Amino acid sequence: MRKILALIAFLALDVDPTMAAALFDERAKKFTAGYEFLKQQKYPEARAAFEAGLQESPANAMAHFYLGDACRGLKAWACAEEHYQTSLELDAQSSVAELAKQRARKSKIWRLLDEEKQAINAPNVSPDMVAQAEDTLDIVNRLGLDEEQQARYRQMREKIEQRHKQRNEMTASSPLLDRSMVVVPAGEFTMGSLAGDPDEQPVRQVYVGAFFMDKHQVVVSQYARFLEATHHDSPPEWTVMNKQTNRSRPVANVDWMEADAYCKWVGKRLPTEAEWEKAARGTDGRVYPWGNEIPTKLYATSGKEIWGSHTAPSPVGTLEEGKSPYGIYDMAGNVWEWVSDWYDQDYYKTGPLQNPPGPRKGDYKVVRGGSWGSGTDDLRAANREVHVPSFRGFGTGFRCAKNP
Repeated sequence: MRKILALIAFLALDVDPTMAAALFDERAKKFTAGYEFLKQQKYPEARAAFEAGLQESPANAMAHFYLGDACRGLKAWACAEEHYQTSLELDAQSSVAELAKQRARKSKIWRLLDEEKQAINAPNVSPDMVAQAEDTLDIVNRLGLDEEQQARYRQMREKIEQRHKQRNEMTASSPLLDRSMVVVPAGEFTMGSLAGDPDEQPVRQVYVGAFFMDKHQVVVSQYARFLEATHHDSPPEWTVMNKQTNRSRPVANVDWMEADAYCKWVGKRLPTEAEWEKAARGTDGRVYPWGNEIPTKLYATSGKEIWGSHTAPSPVGTLEEGKSPYGIYDMAGNVWEWVSDWYDQDYYKTGPLQNPPGPRKGDYKVVRGGSWGSGTDDLRAANREVHVPSFRGFGTGFRCAKNP
């Protein structure tokens, strides 16, 4: 009689009947506190109580089900999905098995919707992230949506269409993009190397916003137009470099100020050190732009001993196998590349983890990528070399970057 009265009182609280029945399940007695919190819609307390009980009785299928309910009340969808599924795996014939299936499916849908909503609303969302969100929406649509989920689904579809429109407008307004620049999408990458010099450490996960990067190093013919238009002094040995046979080879023997001036003249800028390294190695931590294979002549122009009247560097864009993950050529070998940063050997220990601009001042500027005369170690994407800003060398050139 007492059990019947208790069950009636419990049902009067508008609680799932299966929960009422479970109160009298001998396996669930230790979870009474969790049930009480759940009845009162005190979901954080209920979750804590069930998690504590499951540490002692991890095979209690009903407790996993109710922990799923507590997480569902908190909209902690990954937690809800996990524990509904665990409940099914432990007891597929329980009185709540069918309900667990339904709620696990709905929790999965909400989890996926929330994850992709966060992704497509992020600033500087990449095309790959938008494509992934579209694929995920196709998946959840096939799983079956309730009215509330359908409303979220439609909102996200509209947001994705906005992203496509923004992308198309950015491409249309950037005529140089397809021909001479590539987009490096926003996101984190591994900067530095444990196998490198001390100034490449500590290895860090650094976030860099989206930017455009020249697909090729600046070549002699481009620099010639700059000199003609601006009347800047030409670099030493310019007459040799400017021969017709060298016009598609990277310009060299320019100092940092000249590289900076050229980039500004074309409406761009020198890349930061972090931007350069991300453009060179992508997000998988590879050693070289093409991967981890030891450099060969198929990947990089390097290991030469004589400048040869500027015939040592190759015409840009000829080594298809050596491209970076973003399709950028010659980021290892050919010529070292000036970047915007001043050099500090300890900067990786103190610099910001988001869009690091480099030290505010210094005595040396950084060059990256190695040259036609470099050995294997210099070609690593994480390697750092330095020169005074006025340095010139037959193996030193540059490329430019640009904000979206």
